[in-house]
Amino acid sequence: MDKEYLIHQNPMKALFIFSLPMIIGNLFQQFYTMADSVIVGRFVSENALAAVGASYSLTSVFISIAIGGGVGASVITSRYFGARRYGEMKQSAYTALFSFLILSLTLGALGLVFSRQIMQLLNTPENILDMATEYLNIYFIGLPFLFLYNVLSAMFNALGKSRIPLYLLIFSSVFNIVLDLVFVCSFNLDVAGVAWATLIAQGISAVVSFFLFLRELSGYSTSKQALFDFSELKTMTQIALPSILQQSTVSIGMMLVQSVVNSFGVEVLAGFSAAMRVEGIVVVPMAALGNAMSTFTAQNIGAKQQNRVLNGYHACLKLVGMFAVLICVILQLFHDSIIMMFLGSEGTQLALQTGNNYLTFMGWFFGVIGIKMVTDGLLRGAGDMLMFTIANLVNLTIRVSVALIFAPQFGVDMVWYAVPFGWAANFIVSYLEYRTGKWKITGQRQSGTSA
Repeated sequence: MDKEYLIHQNPMKALFIFSLPMIIGNLFQQFYTMADSVIVGRFVSENALAAVGASYSLTSVFISIAIGGGVGASVITSRYFGARRYGEMKQSAYTALFSFLILSLTLGALGLVFSRQIMQLLNTPENILDMATEYLNIYFIGLPFLFLYNVLSAMFNALGKSRIPLYLLIFSSVFNIVLDLVFVCSFNLDVAGVAWATLIAQGISAVVSFFLFLRELSGYSTSKQALFDFSELKTMTQIALPSILQQSTVSIGMMLVQSVVNSFGVEVLAGFSAAMRVEGIVVVPMAALGNAMSTFTAQNIGAKQQNRVLNGYHACLKLVGMFAVLICVILQLFHDSIIMMFLGSEGTQLALQTGNNYLTFMGWFFGVIGIKMVTDGLLRGAGDMLMFTIANLVNLTIRVSVALIFAPQFGVDMVWYAVPFGWAANFIVSYLEYRTGKWKITGQRQSGTSA
């Protein structure tokens, strides 16, 4: 396939071809994350499921930092690629990899030191605190592999090579599930077993991805480039930090309201955890389209083809509508069976009810997060980060404030009632910024100075 197909081919076709491997790959990633919960929920206990779920919002923050940082950094790499400035493209990629390696080692070390205190701050029930802390500690040990893989995936996507991360994710997912079953069912490692399985599978995938990326870069003939450049880091940071905020808004919000959910007890937490795993799967197409829109925007701005950005945006919105209808139908028809898959026949009625209530309500609104993510993706790809950041802060503020104020008074349902309002407010702010056309000026200016 033409390496520059995002610049040349029909926008709808190009975006679908580019985003499909990301969707499939991220689904595999979510499936093996879901497998952790299914296996401990069915083969260990409901308490074990709650223990894994208790740290889910926190671990999602770190995943969001890795994905958001990678996507933000890859915007610069995409621009260099679109402008065919391959030497600077390599330098930006090396700078991103080195920077995020240092960040992941720092966050992992801090996490290991304070993991128990963090879980206590999240009001984790005392009877599952030890299990939740053990799971979290193993997770922090593997944090550098998580960052390495996700940043490398974003870099592959910046070069239009979204199939390579897909193949690695398929391998990692299958291998992770096999290890889950072996460690939990054969070695009786319980919660620790699924954590070690994820670390090993992700570690192998990250190392293989690194060497494949080096081979990919070697195909672009350039003069020797420095492995790290502070000016590149500064430019990346201006886009990566707001991108991290955008990607982690949902996760940060969920971490803050996790303490509210935890206060309702283990049964509610188990049902909520199962529903959150499902949500992690169904938002995958929307997130992939948003990230695809970023790369599409950045490459076409680098190639000085801004009109294609508008065509790509409209194409992405149509794809969002198709996925939203499919998701809604599935969740309305099969929500009970989906939650039962996690909890089994021995799941408590309260856990089942909590999970079902979440999915049946949220099923109607995933189109909202889709149009939000695509609009955010366009602004991010253009480097228009001020209103992008404000929009995501509005989203976070609405979700957290409603959950913290109203859930203790009116019940745990208020936690998810606030979600679509936050998504909608985020979209409105981002869309108004898109309509001003300021992103075009920003993209032109940054392409002239940094790309």
